[in-house]
Amino acid sequence: MSSILILNAQVVNEGKTAEMDIFINNGRIERIGGDLAYLKAAHVIDATGKHLLPGVIDDQVHFREPGLTHKATIGTESRAAVAGGTTTFMEMPNTVPNALTQELLAEKYAIAARTSPANYSFFMGASNDNIEEVLRTNPRDVCGVKIFMGSSTGNMLVDNPQTLETIFSQCPMLIATHCEDEATIRAQSAIYREKYGDDVPMHCHPEIRNVEACYKSSSMAIELAKKHNTRLHILHISTAEETELFDNSLPLAQKRITAEACVHHLWFDASQYDTLGAQIKCNPAIKDARHKPVILQAVLDDRIDIIATDHAPHTWEEKMQNYWKAPSGLPLVQHSLQMMLDFVAQGKLSLERMVEKMSHAPAVCFQIEERGFIREGYWADLVLVDLNRPYTVSKENILYKCGWSPLEGHTFGSTVTHTIVSGHLAFANGVINDSKTGKRILFARSI
Repeated sequence: MSSILILNAQVVNEGKTAEMDIFINNGRIERIGGDLAYLKAAHVIDATGKHLLPGVIDDQVHFREPGLTHKATIGTESRAAVAGGTTTFMEMPNTVPNALTQELLAEKYAIAARTSPANYSFFMGASNDNIEEVLRTNPRDVCGVKIFMGSSTGNMLVDNPQTLETIFSQCPMLIATHCEDEATIRAQSAIYREKYGDDVPMHCHPEIRNVEACYKSSSMAIELAKKHNTRLHILHISTAEETELFDNSLPLAQKRITAEACVHHLWFDASQYDTLGAQIKCNPAIKDARHKPVILQAVLDDRIDIIATDHAPHTWEEKMQNYWKAPSGLPLVQHSLQMMLDFVAQGKLSLERMVEKMSHAPAVCFQIEERGFIREGYWADLVLVDLNRPYTVSKENILYKCGWSPLEGHTFGSTVTHTIVSGHLAFANGVINDSKTGKRILFARSI
């Protein structure tokens, strides 16, 4: 594997920023120092004026393969991820067929091993009737078990109370939950269908999938986790009310209950349904503007631990259907880092804090082995960004297979110039080099 020498970078890592050189060899960070220019390397990158960050670890994406490859593939979306500075992803099980057996899960790993330029892991799916398969999951090389406690694709809605008790009491590894109360959503859907028929305005989405649905389901998940001492991770917190369910009394590594915020719930709000429509329709819904600063504050004070995307692409034609038919989800993984770098530029959070929430914290939360930090001996997963080079999102530079983004026309203040994945220069100045694939990540878990 080629060696890489990065010179004169502003290295952002573990709460500090300092000018450093980095020498990468055999896939790992071999040396970090003040003057490594004397070392010989196959590739030399002059990073003067740029910032070097640990690669983003996105703990929630939907890459649609197998079964939904008209929307996306592991190959296309991981290319988009790498172009945006995301070096590792954890993908969800609601593909077709749903990843509800160990054999189906293994098939997804095999696809990634052939086609993903990014590092990868995949969640095992839970249903009302596959507890035996769930308990066969290997905590060493699978990121977690995913439970949809709300409407979902196929056979993945887990709403049987006894099943939930069994999973929470018996599963020894991290359980990640999508929390929306199904009964509340069905009742609200009936009200709005009666009022509007098929012509429900898109801005009603956060009223149908409302605050109560989120809070009720998250509360139940937390009660179950406390009852059984389950390792629970609640995904995509979308309401101010839910932030009160979490605390910051323990360091992340000691927490049994953790939470994630997604970039779209920090960036968009309900006022934009009138202009963006189904482009920002997602579950849980993007809600009114009052929630955004409260969620961000919970991120900053460590009640919410991770920033991720819930990247979930659909075709433009699918999205242009009426409210009931337009699927939920939006593509985000190519631009999540730039979105948060805009927040940094606006003074909403520091660069060091952003790195903590997008790189360090996912590694700690999931106990990922030798990734998420810029440390000698660790795998070289790195992203180089120019904070002073604007970048405008356009059809021409969107890499998602679906070919669109709700951010089209937006000019970010920063540009991702290089991405290194497990020591391989996978992206440089707009060009992806997918001659090498990423690696299956491992987890340093005691169970």
